[in-house]
Amino acid sequence: MKTAISLPDALHVAGDKLAKRLGVSRSELYARALAEYLAKHRTDRVTEQLNAVYAAESVPIDPLLSRAQRMVIPPESW
Repeated sequence: MKTAISLPDALHVAGDKLAKRLGVSRSELYARALAEYLAKHRTDRVTEQLNAVYAAESVPIDPLLSRAQRMVIPPESW
């Protein structure tokens, strides 16, 4: 799909130079950049959803388990 976008001159020039260095078209460079940006934000959304699930979860720590953990893990001096 064709689309028109506006870019600052310096960003346009830098994009052209990188596309040439990588041996890809400007369109390919912008498509890759957008795909990478979208993937990054998709990961952010997964983290947000997991945080919401675990924030809603209210499971108290079993006192016996807590005691057993303290017995197994040696104390540290700070």
